[in-house]
Amino acid sequence: MFWYFDYDEPVYRPPSEAQSLILQVTLGCSQNRCTFCGMYKTKHFTVRPAEEVVAQVAAIPATHRPMIQRVFLADGDALVYPQEGLVKILDALDQMLPNLRRVAAYASPSSLTTKTVDDLVLLREKKLKLLYFGLESGDDRTLSEVNKGYGADEMLALCRKAHETGMKLSVTAILGLAGRERSDVHAAATARWINALSPTYFSLLTLFHRHNDDFFRSLEPLTRGGILAEALNLVTQLNPRRTILRSNHVSNILNLAGSYPRDREKIISQAQEALNLAAQRPEWYDEVPDYREDRF
Repeated sequence: MFWYFDYDEPVYRPPSEAQSLILQVTLGCSQNRCTFCGMYKTKHFTVRPAEEVVAQVAAIPATHRPMIQRVFLADGDALVYPQEGLVKILDALDQMLPNLRRVAAYASPSSLTTKTVDDLVLLREKKLKLLYFGLESGDDRTLSEVNKGYGADEMLALCRKAHETGMKLSVTAILGLAGRERSDVHAAATARWINALSPTYFSLLTLFHRHNDDFFRSLEPLTRGGILAEALNLVTQLNPRRTILRSNHVSNILNLAGSYPRDREKIISQAQEALNLAAQRPEWYDEVPDYREDRF
């Protein structure tokens, strides 16, 4: 990651943005109400002035600018940035970074409601080509219980709007989010949602501790064996037209990678093998994982 600025920490980015310049155009998340998420609890949501952001980019040494090919707009919901200012920032990036290939950002369902189809087309033309979207689950009851604020069908319609403009979407869902009671429903509904959209990328995370202890106490968490079974259940029901699957977040206990439909059987086989091997170690299989991030 390129590091030229004094960031308002914590700063979060997707794993695939490790080599990107991180540019904070907003601070915090405009929603920040999801009960499972502890990412921005120490921040008050703020939209930074476009002039301030542009000046920050202008301060990057001229000799370094050709090295920057990707930019990630932070924090948690940069797409909510007012359109006129966002266009100004994207124009500045294009003018100052001669080898810029792509800009990406997190997008929430709320932020997608603030952009028309024409807005999204213009942003894509100005190199904002990839949006990271947290679906979390395709199950409406689970979405309600985590206070997502939108139902699965509403989010599908919003993502289709972005998809149809040529934007690439990287959608994430969370293993274990529905606990033991609704694990099967969560997996099946999430697979159906992904099949309906066929996003460019689909990534799996695993529920973990980060300032969300109250949420953990509200459900019976999955054991490691339960997480592996849920992952197998989900990938078995996945059948999108063309989607790249990744399960490479630090929270995951099973690393999966491949493209649907080409690698579908390989992915299912890997998940099944992992579950079979885990079952041979009952003390590990039956334990609830305790991965946590406590810094912020």
